Amino acid sequence: MPMVIGITCGWDDNSGRYYLNSLYARAITAAGGTPVLIPDCLERGETQQLLSMVGGLLLTGGGDVDPVYFGEEPLPPCGEITPARDAFEIELVRMSLAADLPILGICRGAQVLNIAAGGDIYQDINTQIKGSLRHQQRAPLWAPTHNIQIRPDTRLMTILQEKTVRVNSFHHQAVRNPAPGFVVCALANDGVIEAIESTTHRFALGIQCHPEGMWEKDPRFLKLFRALVEAGRGN
Repeated sequence: MPMVIGITCGWDDNSGRYYLNSLYARAITAAGGTPVLIPDCLERGETQQLLSMVGGLLLTGGGDVDPVYFGEEPLPPCGEITPARDAFEIELVRMSLAADLPILGICRGAQVLNIAAGGDIYQDINTQIKGSLRHQQRAPLWAPTHNIQIRPDTRLMTILQEKTVRVNSFHHQAVRNPAPGFVVCALANDGVIEAIESTTHRFALGIQCHPEGMWEKDPRFLKLFRALVEAGRGN
């Protein structure tokens, strides 16, 4: 039986279209899973039914999260938000965590995972963290541009088996305070949180880089998607 992985997708209000970078679906396929897109138009009952049919959830990248979800007003650097997507994905994550469904969050997805579980994020690391590195690289998606330090005794270390990994970087927001039950498992050299994971769920991991854009040139990053698919097989 194929291991079905649900993937969230973006919404373009101007064209009225859902969209997804094919790299996410290709990574799941290469990891042995079958990708299924999850649009934000589903009602709660439909979402519950869909979650009962998938083995795991991949939260994809995208725009900024509305700071109302962590009790703040928007700061000037806060970018464009997608209200329907925010509301849907936060509820989707809460339902998935309650069901102990394996989750991998990428970039925005890592931030959504943390917010949904009760944590918060920096609205803009460039203005809120003194001495931060460039986290919005001017380089191709596949190109790594800064190091992250992976903490020992974490799931991420078990997956990647390396203390230092060089990653790509396309974000100006990042996890500030990990949600209850979550721990930091990787940091950039400027102290920005680059990955979090749950200590109370079977598999709930958020990573700030974009491994879907790197695995074809650096196979180490495919291990993240394989870990999600294998966690799904344990359902």
